[in-house]
Amino acid sequence: MIVPAIKKAFETARRLNWEKTYWAFDIHETILVPNWQARNIPTEFYPDAKEALQLLSKRDDIVMFLYTCSHPHDTDEYMLLFKKYDIHFDFVNENPEIVNSDLGYYDKKPYFNVLLDDKAGFDPTTEWPAILKWIKEDGR
Repeated sequence: MIVPAIKKAFETARRLNWEKTYWAFDIHETILVPNWQARNIPTEFYPDAKEALQLLSKRDDIVMFLYTCSHPHDTDEYMLLFKKYDIHFDFVNENPEIVNSDLGYYDKKPYFNVLLDDKAGFDPTTEWPAILKWIKEDGR
C-alpha cells in the first residue's frame, strides 16, 4: 500500500526540516484508465483519483510531477486535461528543484519521495481510495 510510503515521506521531511515532499505520477494505469489508442488520449479517471489529485494540487508542501513515457504532444494534451479539472503538475519527467550533490546525481533520474506508478505496484482501484481517505482524515 502506498499510504505507509506517503507517511514515511512526511516523517522524513519533518525529521530533516524539509518544506516539501516530491511526488512522481505515472499516467496510464495509475491516474487514467488506458484506452490503448494512439492519438486519442484516455480521459477516464480511476475512482477517487481526480478528487485526490485536486486536493494534493492545493498543497504547498507537495511538488507533483508527471513521470511518463508519453510522447510530448500527448503530454501537452494530458496537461490540458488535468488543468481542466484543477489538477496541477509542476513538471514533466524532471524535478529541477533538486540538484546534484554529494548525496545524489539527478541528471538522469529525477528525485522523488513518493512514486505512484502501476509498474511499481500501485493499484489504482485500491490505492486512490486509500489516499483520499488519508488526505481527509490525516493528511500528514
